[in-house]
Amino acid sequence: MEPLFHFLLLAVALFVAYRFLPKRDGGEPGRIVITQGRIGHLSTGFEKTWLRPPTDQELSGLVRDFVRGEVLCREAIALGLDKDDTVIRRRLRLKMEFVSDDIAAQTVPTDGELNSYLQAHPEMFRVERRFTFQQVYLNPQKRGDGLANDVRQLLARLNEPGVGADAGALGDSQLLETDFKSTPESEVSKQFGEGFAATLRKMETGLWQGPVESGYGAHLVRISERTEGQLPPIAEVRDAVRREWDNARRLAANEKFYQELLKRYSVTIEPVKSGKQGKPGGG
Repeated sequence: MEPLFHFLLLAVALFVAYRFLPKRDGGEPGRIVITQGRIGHLSTGFEKTWLRPPTDQELSGLVRDFVRGEVLCREAIALGLDKDDTVIRRRLRLKMEFVSDDIAAQTVPTDGELNSYLQAHPEMFRVERRFTFQQVYLNPQKRGDGLANDVRQLLARLNEPGVGADAGALGDSQLLETDFKSTPESEVSKQFGEGFAATLRKMETGLWQGPVESGYGAHLVRISERTEGQLPPIAEVRDAVRREWDNARRLAANEKFYQELLKRYSVTIEPVKSGKQGKPGGG
């Protein structure tokens, strides 16, 4: 019964508020005009959804539903139901921002503009350094004081011709892979730690070296290929640059649109009180 009671209470409140609303000019109801353009818009929306044009009966239903929505929306605004409603305020704000979004979307950048954006924001599009390497794990806890000697012996053996192919069988058991192919530096850092990746940047290629420390312990590492990071040409990243350019253009258009609207208002912001003031039981 409680939900029903709340519903009835709301209905009574709306009825009372409506009774005391000022009447429209001359006591005549508002005028709603459904233009051919509006009817065409409703028909197009139906066709996009159902992949066919509406029948005459369906189109009449769309028009009736639009009128119903218009009437209820106008009366809700007249009753002040749109005031202090966070959801409605958010939707209205989004619709206003969509206006400036549409304006920004009409601009098509040239390749020159996109290349300039690429050069101005290289950190967004730079290709990471990549490593192709093998690693052999040595467990410091298991090997104890003999770790240094084991490292020397294993390095000598791994650097013998033909031995490196079976490197995975020479180390201690682990969850990590032995072979890594064209792995981005960020992924190496994620798996082994930044210190490990930093060491790989400086290591000589084609030779087993170590130990290289990680969060797991010690590793013997052989880098077969290291591809340095670089800024790719616009032809390789054009779509990604276009997405970022469009987004930056949209944000700039929104801000400019807002600043122009803000000029119509005088904004007064009262000082924010200290959080210590007005606390219950404060000394």
